[in-house]
Amino acid sequence: MIYELRTYTLKHGTTANVAKAAGEVGRAVRGDNFGKLEGYWVSEIGHLNQVMHLWSYADLNERARLRGELARNPRWTSEYVPLIQPNLIRQEVRILNQVVGPIKPAREGNIYEFRNYRLKPGGIKKWVELFTAALPIREKHSKIVGLWTTEAGQPNEVCHIWAYPDLNARQEARGNSGKDPAWQEFMKAGGPLLEELNACIMLPAAHSPLK
Repeated sequence: MIYELRTYTLKHGTTANVAKAAGEVGRAVRGDNFGKLEGYWVSEIGHLNQVMHLWSYADLNERARLRGELARNPRWTSEYVPLIQPNLIRQEVRILNQVVGPIKPAREGNIYEFRNYRLKPGGIKKWVELFTAALPIREKHSKIVGLWTTEAGQPNEVCHIWAYPDLNARQEARGNSGKDPAWQEFMKAGGPLLEELNACIMLPAAHSPLK
């Protein structure tokens, strides 16, 4: 199984319309017949005017085949693409290898946090080992949705998604985990492997399987 995370940066004021078109038109045409939609979000804090959508495929060959078929689908090219293409500024694609998840939260109505860390060359394997060993400690405070390493798009990167009921719950969970001595040990060991850290708060679109 491989995952594809697509991030679209959009013209100001068009984000809601693009998300609506994806849910009402794109979803009707595509369904899960050309890759399975795992989640679709709109950025709220961090990089603005963006949508992120996560898809899963059996492997890279299936992805290539299904995307080729989708590009030849007349409804896709005539009904959906014209709705979003004029609004696009930039498209980014990450091909991801699964480490954890995606795991559906126990309840809906969440905010989501996407975090991507660029590690020093050769540091991913060690960081993932440290992180997964310490994950039960972190999950005492909030549950992870997924963790991936990048195969293409952005080298030496790990991506993880978390769900929280609201921003106050996020702040509380991160504050409490930061005080946990066992989590502090992980940060002490894993911190030197990191080069750059980014985070974005996202809201799930109406058609997102992860809400």
